Amino acid sequence: MRALLLRAHGGPENFDIAEVPRPEPRPGSLLVRMAATSLNRVDIRIREGLPIGGELPAILGADVAGTVEAVGEGVTGFQPGDEVYGCAGGVRGQGGTLAEFIVADARLLAHKPRSLSMREAAALPLVAITAWDALERTAVTESDHVLVHAGTGGVGHVAIQLAKSRGARVAATVSSPENAEIARGLGADATILHREEAVADYVRRLTGGRGFEVVIDTVGGANLDKSFQAAALNGRVAATAARSTHDLGPLHQKGLSLHVVFMLIPMLHDLGRERHGRIMAALAELADRGELRPLIDERRFDLAGAADAYRHLESGKARGKVVVDIA
Repeated sequence: MRALLLRAHGGPENFDIAEVPRPEPRPGSLLVRMAATSLNRVDIRIREGLPIGGELPAILGADVAGTVEAVGEGVTGFQPGDEVYGCAGGVRGQGGTLAEFIVADARLLAHKPRSLSMREAAALPLVAITAWDALERTAVTESDHVLVHAGTGGVGHVAIQLAKSRGARVAATVSSPENAEIARGLGADATILHREEAVADYVRRLTGGRGFEVVIDTVGGANLDKSFQAAALNGRVAATAARSTHDLGPLHQKGLSLHVVFMLIPMLHDLGRERHGRIMAALAELADRGELRPLIDERRFDLAGAADAYRHLESGKARGKVVVDIA
């Protein structure tokens, strides 16, 4: 099969297309013919050397959208020809999705939403599970006013929709008026141009100075301090990027809870993989009810151009998920 191999850690120039042996299904797994995948920020970190990736040369890529080619021993609920999706590759001990086939743990997959194309389905798994975890860990309900940072980013655009599906009121930070319009189209009740409005000002404008019961921070770094500032007394903050150092004084002063979400734990440690499959099935139901849709960047890439897809994602110019067509 054809695959994009990472020969050395570093930039996208270290990728090349190669012919590699097609994997065989193992007990408990599915052999999936890949139709599309999408890139995630963690893929960049793994490419650069984050020590959770496979041994080099490695096939990267986490998000699966494709068709079952063969079913491994002991697997029930799937058969050849089924269209499936999930987050099932790209870390040590797993295959990668930037290839024509992947052997994936069946527990991590679900049947693809009927209403979504393969490209659309490929855009959802990693970011949607991350957003789901963030809302579940912070126990979002209809009584909450939720702030989502980076509302048109990968995790952020899903978090808006999932929070609305729970009946919450949602505000989102964005970088431009164009992105503000997109965020409102996804369900945001209010938008914040974060480069133009200080935290204290939008907290006063949108909450009367009380703050947000829940803050979903998909940015990290200095933005996490802004999340603590924006949160209400006894508020809940979920962070999807927390490899940084912070003063925890504001958490103490406000009685905040901080929930760090790292959705790759089930793949890395074989812990709770069935839950990811159940989440993917629930997300498919939401999509088929019209309550969830992916935001996909307009540029198109194929397997041979996947290195350029990485460059586009890293440029900061992508709007929504960057999808790579495999077949």
